[in-house]
Amino acid sequence: MAKGKLSARQKMINLMYLIFIAMLALNMSKEVLSAFGKINEKLTESNKAATERNTAFMASLEQQALDQPEKYEPLMAKADKISSLASEFNSYLSDLKAKMNATVEDPEDYEIMDRADYLDEHFFIGDKLKPEGQEFLDHIAKFRDGVTEVLADSPQFAKISEDVQKKFNTDPVVNRDNVKMDYLDYHYKGYPLVASLTKMTQMQADVKTTESEVLSAMSRGVLTKEVSFTNYGTLLQTKKSAFFNGEMFDGEIVLGRTDESTKPNKVDLALDGRKLKETEYTIEGGKVKLNISAGRVGEHKITGNLIFNEEGKEKEVPVEQVFMTVPRPNTATISADKMNVVYRGVTNPMTISFAGIPDNLVHASAPGLTKGSGVGKYNMNPGTGREVVINVSGTLPGGKKVSDNATFRIKDIPKPTGTIAGQTDNVKLPKNTVEIATIGAVLEDFDFELPIQVTSFKIKVPGQPSVQVEGTKLSSQAKNALRKARRGDGIQIFDIKAQIKNNKSYKLKGVSPVFVELTN
Repeated sequence: MAKGKLSARQKMINLMYLIFIAMLALNMSKEVLSAFGKINEKLTESNKAATERNTAFMASLEQQALDQPEKYEPLMAKADKISSLASEFNSYLSDLKAKMNATVEDPEDYEIMDRADYLDEHFFIGDKLKPEGQEFLDHIAKFRDGVTEVLADSPQFAKISEDVQKKFNTDPVVNRDNVKMDYLDYHYKGYPLVASLTKMTQMQADVKTTESEVLSAMSRGVLTKEVSFTNYGTLLQTKKSAFFNGEMFDGEIVLGRTDESTKPNKVDLALDGRKLKETEYTIEGGKVKLNISAGRVGEHKITGNLIFNEEGKEKEVPVEQVFMTVPRPNTATISADKMNVVYRGVTNPMTISFAGIPDNLVHASAPGLTKGSGVGKYNMNPGTGREVVINVSGTLPGGKKVSDNATFRIKDIPKPTGTIAGQTDNVKLPKNTVEIATIGAVLEDFDFELPIQVTSFKIKVPGQPSVQVEGTKLSSQAKNALRKARRGDGIQIFDIKAQIKNNKSYKLKGVSPVFVELTN
């Protein structure tokens, strides 16, 4: 198109062709970016499901370790190490991905995530690796080598160890031009942001898959040793599904067969006397799974029969089960551990929970509120104002959110009381005791033990000018004034300045004075 002498019209046509081709390339680029984004979304969803499966297995294994320590504790120890390695590496990748997403206005608009600036600047400085890049490689190596070390003494995990070494190999890579490139250069340098995000999500998927494979291999190993019980589990039979506190529990534990080959030929069940439709249950893995609403609050009965063919005849297995529907929790329990108000200047311990919701699914927020150690434990350090509102939200098993709040009054620390030689109010002391006594301050009838330090005070002896004293004991000038006092004279210790030792920024109210009557 560029050869020979062209007319103005032909030049215009050629320019339009170039623009058209550029637009096609641009659209294709946008489509590719969106495709990466969709893949990243699917991987993220898959990772969530894998996390839930692994968490459920770990909980089961932990209980088994408690029940049969000789058999399951060695497995639990390995599982804990693998889970810890996976959790640490996954958290690092999640933090890195969050920083990458923070560089764009809308992390869900994949068509704008075409730049490679962030990782190119985060991992590299020119052709050299930055400490952040080395940190990325170190995390990969720590997970890879850590898993291999944990599994090294168990032949049953040999294939998994080999697979981990391959998946998380960070050796240099030979590109299609037969040029050897460093791992980070080959996989991340110059790539669009969305492509790098997807690669990291895939790496998280590999981490979770590794964890799942280890846990599954552990399960298979145990089952191999107990072939005779492969298809059996324990079932809990009770006359009712809910019990009151202190009530006698009448549960019975029985063995139940749950293998996939055992499927009823017919299902004849009723809920509270109403026959269930075929759309209200499914048969999965040898189990009849009910797909029904929990219904009204109260007790519900499932009755009927599961019918199996045996030697050409129908055999009925009677069903009679009871379950209880309870009201959905909609209020939180919020209580101060020591008082019905919170005090400014001190750390107020609080217990915050949501009825029916585990602690890890409860979130509380308020100015000055931080999570403490222990279930439902928080610490409140209120700031300015007269009230603080604590907002609490919880996530129910079905994913629905519930919320509540409570208002607490904020009070200042009460006015301290001055002391001399550990005594308050009107004190009678000999002169020599006053001369060496320590001036202090206490919070009487206060729920918190606060270490209060006196920094200065004034002393007034009758007939003598007031003396300013720094510290907690009489200065030489104050002692000279005191020596001129007589028996029965009233000594005033006033204008006492004090502060909280571990919170000097908080301004305590003025300390009340001390009056001393000399006894000699």
